[in-house]
Amino acid sequence: MLPYFLENNLINISSQHPKDWQEAIRISGEIMKKNNLVTDKYIDQVIADIKQYGPYIVIVPGVAMPHSQADSLDVLGTGIGLTIFPEKVSFDHNDPEKDAQLFFMLAAKDNATHMKNIANLSNLLMEEGMIEDLCQVKNLADYRKVIQKHDSNKEKSK
Repeated sequence: MLPYFLENNLINISSQHPKDWQEAIRISGEIMKKNNLVTDKYIDQVIADIKQYGPYIVIVPGVAMPHSQADSLDVLGTGIGLTIFPEKVSFDHNDPEKDAQLFFMLAAKDNATHMKNIANLSNLLMEEGMIEDLCQVKNLADYRKVIQKHDSNKEKSK
């Protein structure tokens, strides 16, 4: 799945640290907007959902999966965007388990595709060392090295 982000121009390696989680969501939404997958309203809805329900999008420490309703009119296409920040962003200053550095923004035109994307992403993140390796990425060359490392690991395990 790692090559997907590169091949579809859905990766943003940010050199700037956002001032708060809302700005992090907006920055992670930019790559989705550039690819005509979501509108600003979708990003606003993601932020509103987090304000209402809490940081449910932080699925494991270090990883956030921003998303809103799969059938939203503000979803223009299906895809996943990856934004990597230089440091973790706090969603709850009292709970470091709710910090995230990797933001995988989801958009899907239907529920079935939405669930498939979540499953594919979960499989990717369960690969040994994947989260740690992605958190070390500072540029596209680093990202390509992570792709090579994990592709060769898959070949060895066959």
